[in-house]
Amino acid sequence: MQVERTRLPGIGLRYEFVTRRGQRVGVVAHRGGSRELVVYGAADPDTCRDLLDLSEEESGVLAELLGAPTFVERVADLHREIDGLTSVQLAVPSGSPYDGRTLGDTRARTRTGASVVAVVRSGGVIASPRPDFRFAGGDVAVVIGTAEGTTAVANLLVSG
Repeated sequence: MQVERTRLPGIGLRYEFVTRRGQRVGVVAHRGGSRELVVYGAADPDTCRDLLDLSEEESGVLAELLGAPTFVERVADLHREIDGLTSVQLAVPSGSPYDGRTLGDTRARTRTGASVVAVVRSGGVIASPRPDFRFAGGDVAVVIGTAEGTTAVANLLVSG
């Protein structure tokens, strides 16, 4: 599926795509974190038919409902498709050296060659966590890399 990305100076970014039924849909990602979900009119694709204004928290919940659970499933499928690549789910124990610290603090990718691609927390999934994402005891990190790299991340999350 093709997604068009347009910079909106002073506002943020707009992403648009066309559904399989020909409906044009857009998301305006504001610099402050809020999102607008836009459904365009069928007769005039430049006319907004419906607009849903979402807070940062609401857009995160919607993203989880629409795609985050399938993200973890796709990661699991990926390691079966590519030789030498594996995905593992690693618990971040309470008392870990990274409990309360950021993903960036781990330097996991630099140190191990493996990447934390998602974190499962309280039944929800945080896909593609940013370096400023803060771990909490009980989180489960979804890690992709070689067997050696993912083992190194496991050791890192437990003992630093």
